Amino acid sequence: MATTFADVDEYIAALPEDVRPLLEGIRRSVRTVVPDVGETISYAMPTFLLDGQPLLHVAAWKKHIGVYPLPAMDDDLARDVEPFRGAKDTMRLPLDAVPYELFERVLAAMLQQRRAGVG
Repeated sequence: MATTFADVDEYIAALPEDVRPLLEGIRRSVRTVVPDVGETISYAMPTFLLDGQPLLHVAAWKKHIGVYPLPAMDDDLARDVEPFRGAKDTMRLPLDAVPYELFERVLAAMLQQRRAGVG
């Protein structure tokens, strides 16, 4: 049976002590790029909302933080994301060195596409 969480704070509190600051860093990055972001739990993971609709999901795993889904990317961003690609539309941020700047670039592309009505 999957664990359910009331909110993102509860999700983060349930993480191992060394992983909590990483997810808090992801959360700060999201709030930096999307100041009016909302939060909820969906599919048992933190979900960040834009205008009430899911923008992205994140989940802490044993060796990485998963980011779902990825936006369409220009060649430069796609090249930079490639080492962190999971499945087609996912990004795996390693727990030993989360690339916050790259994550923020991906999030900015996601936001731009959403604002343009794409995705």
